[in-house]
Parts: sequence; structure tokens; C-alpha cells
Amino acid sequence: MYQIDTSAANFPEADDYVRGFFLYVDPDHEAMVALYRVTVARTLAALRAGWAFPTIDQLMPRNVEHLRDMFYQEQQGGAREMVDAETKIASFPDVYFRLREVLDRPTSSADDVADVVGTDVALTAKLLKLVNSPLYAFAEPIDSVSHAVSLLGVREVSNLALGISTINFFKDIPPELIDMRTFWKHSLSVGIFSKLLAARVRGANTERLFTAGLLHDVGRLILFKKLPYASTQALIHARSNMLPVVDAETDVFGYDHTNVGQTLLAAWNFPQEMTDLVRFHHTPMQAPIPLDAAIVQVADNLANAAEIPAGGKFVLPGLAPGAWELLGLGPDSIEPLMELYDLHIEEVTETFL
Repeated sequence: MYQIDTSAANFPEADDYVRGFFLYVDPDHEAMVALYRVTVARTLAALRAGWAFPTIDQLMPRNVEHLRDMFYQEQQGGAREMVDAETKIASFPDVYFRLREVLDRPTSSADDVADVVGTDVALTAKLLKLVNSPLYAFAEPIDSVSHAVSLLGVREVSNLALGISTINFFKDIPPELIDMRTFWKHSLSVGIFSKLLAARVRGANTERLFTAGLLHDVGRLILFKKLPYASTQALIHARSNMLPVVDAETDVFGYDHTNVGQTLLAAWNFPQEMTDLVRFHHTPMQAPIPLDAAIVQVADNLANAAEIPAGGKFVLPGLAPGAWELLGLGPDSIEPLMELYDLHIEEVTETFL
């Protein structure tokens, strides 16, 4: 249980530090009130364990003067040109396309999916390690892809395989901009929270929500590769003004990572439902399936809050009006979700990264 010790000597500093990350959320919303209290308690626990508040210098990108953008706002024409340029010069893993062919054939079977995934040893190892983790909590060990398909279904195993393949695609991101392990750990955190939420929400599509959480920020990676200097300016703008990154991107680029992510996944022929979740995870009430998109948005906020006592850099993006209410959960669900997340995150991170 997370307990706030208001008598602790460092409580005022912890309370003030956490408040800065919640500037963009509705302070009276029941879910945000509960999440704020849990985050302050977790921050106090981290301080007791020896963690120290980061300095502003530690939170800012450094050594970025040499970065050069491949596109310019007045020339680039938007997300599609960047995505087209990236997909023309870099090839996606072959297993992805073979898996897509299987999924697109009406006569394909579970064995067909297992056969394709099984040709990639690294993918198979990560997939089996994930489904054998406490996140899935099967009573018996899953010793083959065929076994995983029989328990999870064709769609969930396929979605997991697509997500794992995507992680392996992105390289050459300027290290001055972002530590890739930190980026993917946040993405995995959103995936974990999405799965935990989906298990508690009636009508949620559980088979794709972990992967949707994993890929929700994939558009940011294209921005980092093609517009590294402008991306730096967006991150500095977000941090200096305590803005959500998505809003800072719009200020700097004229669009945000959800536009780019949607374009990228569409170019790779990802399932439309997955593409929609990436596109609308900041505006879930506009999505074709608002409930699933709302789950990813809530998960994103939970993941951002979980990262605050570990040196998280950016404010919570906040919730669209009505998004939390769609889930039908009470504020008392926040603390148990955070405790379950703590049980899963390190093992899942090691599985993928």
C-alpha cells in the first residue's frame, strides 16, 4: 500500500515536485486526485531509498547543436513525406511481411501463424518469454508458439509479433535526443497498463491493447530520425513550459507524433484497428472505438506518473473529457494497478530489451 507521510521532512518538496507534472490535468478529476496521491507516496518512497530529485540540467537535451534536420517545416508537407522517405531507405523485418500475408489469407490457420513466427529465433524467444511472464499468469509453461496461439488466439499472438518486430526496426536515433531503452520502457509501461486496464473493463479488446500501448509513440521515432534538431526544440519547449510533449510538437511542427504514427503503421499495412489506436490515443473520443483508445490514454497517464519517481521528464498529457468514465472504473482502482505494474515492469522490460 502506498502511504503518504505528510510529516516527513521532504514531504513539501515531494509534493511540489509531483505537482509540476500534473499541471495539465484536471485537479478535481477523481482519477487524477487518486493518481496524484499515489505518485506523491511513490516519490517519498523513492527518496527514502536514496533517489534524488534531478536538476533542470539533467532534464534537458544536451550536445544537440550539431544535429541537422532532413526536412523543413515550410518544405516537408507533413508526416507522409517523412514516412515515405524512411520506408524507402529502410526495410522492415521479413518475418513481418510473411506474417501479414498469412493474416490476410482467409484460409490461414493457427499453425500457419506459428510456422511463420517460428522461423525467427529471436522473435520466438521474446514472444515465449513474454507469454510466460507474470503478465499473462498462465498456470502451465508455454513451450512453443503453437501452444501460445492455442491459448491466446491468432490475433493476439500476431499483434505481439508485429510489436516485437517494430522494436527491432528502429536504429540510429541520435543518442543526444533520447535513450532508446528509456523510450521503449515507457512504451512497454503503457502496454502493461493497457493490458491491466483491459482485463478490468467490460467490452475492451484485450487482444490488441498491449501492442497498441507498445506502439503508441512510434511516430516520435520518425520525428527523431528526420527532424532531430526540431525534435530537440519541441522537447525543450515541453520541459521549459511544463507542456505535454504532444502539444509542444504541434507548436513546433504543426502536427504531432500521432499523425506520423498513423501514417507509418498504415504504410506498413498494420491492422486498421491498431492504426486507429495509435492515431487517437490523445483524442480517444474521436476514435472509431473510443473505449479502446481511452484505455491507451489512461495507460499513458499512468505510465507517465509511474516514471516520475524514477526521473521522468515530461508532464502528464491529461485525459480527454469522458475518457475515464468510459472505462467504468472507480478511483480506488489506481493504487492496485500501480502495484501490479511494479510486479511486471522489470521482467517485461528485460524480455524485450
